[in-house]
Amino acid sequence: MGLLHASILNTLPNVELAALCDKGALIRRLCKKVLNKVRVVDDLEKLSGLDLDVAYVTTPIPSHFIVLNNIYSKRIAHNVFVEKTLASNFDEAKKLCNLAQKFGGLNMVGYMKRFAVTFGKAKELLDQDVLGDVVSFEAYAYSSDFFGVEKNSGSSGARGGVLRDLGAHVIDLALWFFGDLQVNSVKLDQPVDGDSEDSVQFRVNRADGLEGSFSISWCEENYRMPEFGLVIRGSKGVMSVNDDRVELKLNDGNSSRWYRHDLNDHVGFLLGAPEYFRENEYFVNSILEKRSVDPSFHTASKVDCIIEQVKARAEK
Repeated sequence: MGLLHASILNTLPNVELAALCDKGALIRRLCKKVLNKVRVVDDLEKLSGLDLDVAYVTTPIPSHFIVLNNIYSKRIAHNVFVEKTLASNFDEAKKLCNLAQKFGGLNMVGYMKRFAVTFGKAKELLDQDVLGDVVSFEAYAYSSDFFGVEKNSGSSGARGGVLRDLGAHVIDLALWFFGDLQVNSVKLDQPVDGDSEDSVQFRVNRADGLEGSFSISWCEENYRMPEFGLVIRGSKGVMSVNDDRVELKLNDGNSSRWYRHDLNDHVGFLLGAPEYFRENEYFVNSILEKRSVDPSFHTASKVDCIIEQVKARAEK
C-alpha cells in the first residue's frame, strides 16, 4: 500500500514525494533505485526536521497507534493519511482522534470504497430520497482468500481477522449511507484460525427503527476478487449496489441500472483501482484548498466502535 500511494502521489501536480520510511532492506534498496531523488530511511525519527506537509501511514494495523503518535509528538507532519482501519481497537481510535485535534491539520483514513463511482451514485440517490423512507438493508463483504484452507493453519490470523481486513469497508459504507448504527446480535465463526474471526453475521438498528444485517466472510467460494455490496429497501422501492453496478427498482414499475463505465470511471493515473487515485487527489486538494475531509479520524473511529461492539457481543 505504501508503494501504491507513493506512486499515485508522484503523479499529482503540486505534490513532491520527499521521503520514504521502511524497515525492510529490500524495499529500501528498491526505492533508492527507482526514486533516486527521494530520501529513504529505516527509522521514523529520521523524518523529523524535513518540514513535511503530509505523512502517509501504510503500516500493519497494530502499529498505527504508535506510528501516528510519533508523527504527531515529533511534529513530523501535521496533515496525516492512514490506511484503514484507524486503529486496533476503539480505545486507541479515540486517543488518536484527541491527538489529531490537539495538533491540528487534516486527517483522513483510507476507506477508498467511498470513492468508487457505483457507491457514490448510490449515496447520491439516497440523498435525493429516491427510495423514500429507508426501512432496512443487507450488507455483505465476501472473498475466497481462505476458502478451503485447513483449520488452525494460522494463515488468516496474521491479517487481523475478517472484520478489520475485509468487513471494515462495508461497515464504513453503511455508516456513510445511514448514519450511526447499534449492534444488537452477532454470529461469529472461526473455521480457519481460532485466534481471529473468519466469518461474521450481525444485525444492527438505528434509533428511528431502521434495521440492517451484515454478512462478512473470506471463506466464500467463487470470489476471486473481494466483493462488497448492499441491498437497500425503502418505502418507494429497492436499490442494490456493488463494485460494478447500481440497480434501482421502484414500486411504480420504473427501474434503472448503471454500470461503472456509465458513471465516468476515469482517472488521471490508474494503479490498483480508480478509487485510490480519487481519494489521494481529494486529500491533496483538500489540504491545498484548506477544506475539511471525510472520512476523517473521527468518522473512521465509528467503524472501530462497531467492530468492538460485534466482538464484545460475540464473546458474550
